[in-house]
Amino acid sequence: MTKVVGVRFRGAGKVYYFDPAALNIKAGDHVIVETARGVEMGAVILGPREVEDEKVVSPLKPVIRVATEEDEKTVEKNREKEKEAYAVCLDKIAKHNLDMKLVDVEYTFDNNKLLFYFTADGRIDFRELVKDLAAVFRTRIELRQIGVRDETKILGGVGICGRGLCCHTYLSEFAPVSIKMAKEQNLSLNPTKISGLCGRLMCCLKNEQETYEYLNSRLPNIGDTVTTPEGLKGVVQSVNVLRQLVKVVVEIEDEKEAREYKVKELKFHSRRKKDVKVSATELKELAGLEDRGGKSKIDDGT
Repeated sequence: MTKVVGVRFRGAGKVYYFDPAALNIKAGDHVIVETARGVEMGAVILGPREVEDEKVVSPLKPVIRVATEEDEKTVEKNREKEKEAYAVCLDKIAKHNLDMKLVDVEYTFDNNKLLFYFTADGRIDFRELVKDLAAVFRTRIELRQIGVRDETKILGGVGICGRGLCCHTYLSEFAPVSIKMAKEQNLSLNPTKISGLCGRLMCCLKNEQETYEYLNSRLPNIGDTVTTPEGLKGVVQSVNVLRQLVKVVVEIEDEKEAREYKVKELKFHSRRKKDVKVSATELKELAGLEDRGGKSKIDDGT
């Protein structure tokens, strides 16, 4: 077991482990640590605790110190300088007529590096832009191209549910989301209803996927033959996944009648895990929405 503290560098970024050493650190404190990008200030999300050795990436870097009032002022100054750098970069992009959208600018705590995050449809030759920016700011310049999901995570917004976006408020890493998840949950495959502000499938489709898989596995398929409590044979007309109800069409005295039963009252062959199929037409309509990549391109720590 190894003693660690969990530090986060962005609002909803990944949590990284550091060695608390002999410092008195508690959750909520700001600390100064050394990362792959240089010296940074982060917030302690997880107080000192013991974790299994295999969960720690060696070598475990120690916390340099608990942030002082002077460190807090340095960060505030950096935030102001980032606004100026953003405006300068926009002018330089326009000057070089580059087809790119500047999303965010970030100074490292020690001002050793200045990072510019941008989106673009293809590859951008920004070598001349880097030279101009380096001449203005006299520090190391890094331009990093990010995807639309990363852009939305940085900028934030309000989802169709009326709440702040999951990726911007609490989701530390993107979960792989597929069209089959929407199909499994019987959602409308209208792109405007299942896509988020980023234009990709909503991350929240992942939240209830396991529950729907379990509930669907307990239900018969539409069209299956089942036996009712009265001993009648019938064909499944529809199912209510959340209420676990099944509507069955049975034949009584040469007349067909639809009856609703609880799934536990019916007898049928237990079905395997539902194999959700998406038609070619639906795939064509939803082209570009699916994003299986679960890893963010924003490296905010070690």
